Amino acid sequence: MDIEPKSPIENEHAAAAEVINPEGTADYILVCDHASNAIPPEYGTLGLTREQLKDHIAWDIGAAEVTRHLARRLNAPAVLSRFSRLVIDPNRMPDDPTLIVTVSDDVAVPGNMALTPREARWRKTAFYDAYQSAVGDVIETCLEAGRIPALVSIHSFTPVFDGASRPWQIGLLWDGDPRLKDRLGAELSRDGELVIGDNKPYSGRGPAATMEYHGMRKGLPHVLIEIRQDLISDAAGVEHWSDVIAGALECVLCDRSFLAIKDYR
Repeated sequence: MDIEPKSPIENEHAAAAEVINPEGTADYILVCDHASNAIPPEYGTLGLTREQLKDHIAWDIGAAEVTRHLARRLNAPAVLSRFSRLVIDPNRMPDDPTLIVTVSDDVAVPGNMALTPREARWRKTAFYDAYQSAVGDVIETCLEAGRIPALVSIHSFTPVFDGASRPWQIGLLWDGDPRLKDRLGAELSRDGELVIGDNKPYSGRGPAATMEYHGMRKGLPHVLIEIRQDLISDAAGVEHWSDVIAGALECVLCDRSFLAIKDYR
């Protein structure tokens, strides 16, 4: 099935978000917050080299390709960012000091230094807010159609951090709602060879924008999936690990009882 990235939702937020398969009928909505390393032309390269912009500081390597594969396999709507996290990070809360970073993994970002409040507000409106609106619109379209979707956010992580190797192939991040995490973890664990991190290599405890805004606040089942970048650095790896995750997500839906709005108050 070919998926065309064209929809009224995408057109409205085209600079910030790509919406693919908006008519997908799956009970999942996919999001990829760090899909792109693109810098808007007016910012040049933010003072970085082209090689630095290819590195993990600018995006989640392999995550966009996995998201596209999952959207096709599951027939799910997906929203992908069209700007680098170095411009502004859509997976941070608005008051997070790392919303617009001046240093990322010990790399200085000259174009983000001495940023005026006016420019910071512009980036937030043009990119951050527009991306969040695109995600919200896809969710509302699904709810209006009578479906309660589960939200799945796709990220990737470096195989080595601060000199230490990371053994996990997949990490499942969550905070106050374990419904989807528990079910997905159980399915993935059927493969005894998989090393799965529960809130590893990062903790999901604490407000990350996409899961907080569109998961917790709306009462939707949700999980953030981290995949080790060396496993999805080529087409074969992307296809394999996408199929592993898609197969588990499909099995999770054998029991749809968890697809309900939860009141967290």
